[in-house]
Formats: sequence, C-alpha cells, structure tokens
Amino acid sequence: MAVDRLQGLLSRFSVSARLFHSGPLCGINDFADNGMGQLHLVRRGPLEVHHAGEVVPITEPSLLFYPRPLAHRFVSDATVGADMACANLAFGGAVSASVGGGVPHPIARALPRFVGLPLAALPGAAPVLELLFDEAFAQRCGRQIVVDRLFDAVVVLLLRHLLDSGQLTEGPLAGLGHPQLAKALVAMHDDPATAWTLETLASRAGMSRSRFAEVFSQVVGETPAAYLAQYRITLAQQGLLRGEGLERIAQQVGYGSAAALSRSFSAVCGVSPRAWRLTQELRPGE
Repeated sequence: MAVDRLQGLLSRFSVSARLFHSGPLCGINDFADNGMGQLHLVRRGPLEVHHAGEVVPITEPSLLFYPRPLAHRFVSDATVGADMACANLAFGGAVSASVGGGVPHPIARALPRFVGLPLAALPGAAPVLELLFDEAFAQRCGRQIVVDRLFDAVVVLLLRHLLDSGQLTEGPLAGLGHPQLAKALVAMHDDPATAWTLETLASRAGMSRSRFAEVFSQVVGETPAAYLAQYRITLAQQGLLRGEGLERIAQQVGYGSAAALSRSFSAVCGVSPRAWRLTQELRPGE
C-alpha cells in the first residue's frame, strides 16, 4: 500500500479557503498583507504580478499561490481587466510565528513565498477548475460553500503536484518528495508520540544512520531531531489552544513528562507553555 505523504499533515493542520472575489479585476489592484495566505486563479488575462521587487507576466490561465502573507499588486488592462477567482487561505492548527513565540504552519513554512503555474500544468485539475469557475461567476444558492471547498481541493492538488514534480528542492515538502526521506517524515507526522531516534528513522527510510542524517539535513534544511521537536511543539500549541493540560499534551506529542515538554517548548518558542497560552488569550481582536 502506497504511503500517503500528505494525510498526516492535513489531518492535523488544515488548509481552508474562502472566496473573496470573482469576476474581472481592472487596472491596478493592491493586495495588502492581511495575515493570511492567498490563492488566485486567473481564468483570462493578461496580467502583471508584482511582489517583493519582482514582476511576473501572466499570459495564460494560471494559478498564483501565496502560502504566507505577502503584499502584491496585479496590473491588468484598465477596461477589460482580467477574470479571476481569489480566495484567502487559513492555515489551521498553527499560530503565527510573529505572535507570542509561535511556530508557523508546517505546510505554509515548507513552501516558497510564491508559486505560479499555468492551470493546464496542474494534473487532474481541469474538472475541478471548470466547476469552480462556473460556480464562482454565477449567483446560485450555496455558491460560497461550494467554491470554498473547490478551492480547498485545488490546494491539495497543487501540493500533490509540487511533491511529484520535484520543483521543491529544499524544506519539509521537498523531503516528502524524496522517495526515502518521505517514509521517515510520514512516520513522524502520523505518530509523533513514538520515541523516534535517528536509528529508527533511518531504518524507516531504508538508509544508514549517517547517510540519513546527512541527506535529511541537506534536503529538509534542519536535523531530524530539530524538525521533530518543532513539529511536536506545533502540536503542543494546538493542545494548549484547546485548553488541554500539559501532562496530557506531553503524552500525545512524545514527551515523558510535562516538565520535559516545558523545557523543549521554551527552547523552541522562547517562552514557557503557560506564558505562551496567556499571550494567545490576550491577542487583540480574538
């Protein structure tokens, strides 16, 4: 049975979309950093995309993906514009690293700041995109819910494509695209409470201990121990936000005691679990 490289992550760290625009965008349109990711689907262009000092010309139906907040500008013909469907992306299960010592969503942090590709290059997406555009540009009952779920499907198809195409050369998703490292990463994602060691993870990957450590650090960008610690702390943050006790959380994420979890949490986040939870309770607007 083939290993599902995304199931463990997506079951704990969801990605959900909400449509905020459908129809033509004419002239200059600025999208400020709103604290969320964004996915734009261009049905008809042309369009110029500006972000971080870069200009990307779009001449065919395309997907424009910003997994993390990044201000950007779209420039199109002032009269006919470009037909687009745009959605904000909420990466559930993790807290912004900019607030209270948080660590970012494992999927969001594993992706480049921008992904752009023609819609025709996304395998298996044609029927989903056809239905999404049909619903987005119509006014039917339940339109918002249908379009949002179709956007969710496009995100999963995109992640699958990025894993399979080898376009990602470093980071956790590049690791999931590696035929051997993926086995170890999936094991960590699916069963974080296991007392994983370098030896047991290397065995899962079918590699020697030294070779596994070397390749993992080269591809993922950090040691297996560092990756596992951050993943576990992100899960611990979820538990804290649900109001669970530290001892229970420690058992769920692979620490022998609340004290051991507190030490690791402080090392990763710079604050204790209790102090971190207080910062989340005091966040404005929440």
